[in-house]
Amino acid sequence: MNRRLFITRIAELLGIGLASPAARAETAPLVELQRSPVAGFQYHQGEALWPLLAVGATLALVREPKNAYDPRAVRIDWQGQKLGYLPRIDNAAASHLLDSGCMVTAEIVALQASHNPWDRVEVALYLGI
Repeated sequence: MNRRLFITRIAELLGIGLASPAARAETAPLVELQRSPVAGFQYHQGEALWPLLAVGATLALVREPKNAYDPRAVRIDWQGQKLGYLPRIDNAAASHLLDSGCMVTAEIVALQASHNPWDRVEVALYLGI
C-alpha cells in the first residue's frame, strides 16, 4: 500500500473526509504534528514582515509539488506573504497529508531576534482529527 493511500485510509477512519474543510476547521480537535524552523526566511518577505509577526499568528501552508528544488515543498505564508518553507528534512509528512486533503494548520510558536535566520521563527503544525 502506498503512503498516499495509507494516509487517506487513516483520514477516512478518523472521519476527516466527512465534512467540508470549513466545517472541520471549526470543530476539529488538533494534534501537534511537528515543530520546525522556517527555511529561507532571509530570502523572501520574512525580514520585512518581522516587526509584524507575533507568536500565535496563524499561517497558511501551501503545497508546491512543481517546485524545482523540492517536489515535497510546503510554502509557509503569513497573510498572503511568503515567509519561507518547511525545511526539506521536515516536510515529508506534511506534504503527504496536504496532498491527501487532510486539514493541516500552522502557527508561529516562537520568535527570536538572531543573526541566524534558522533561529528566527519556529512554527508548529497541527492535524485536525
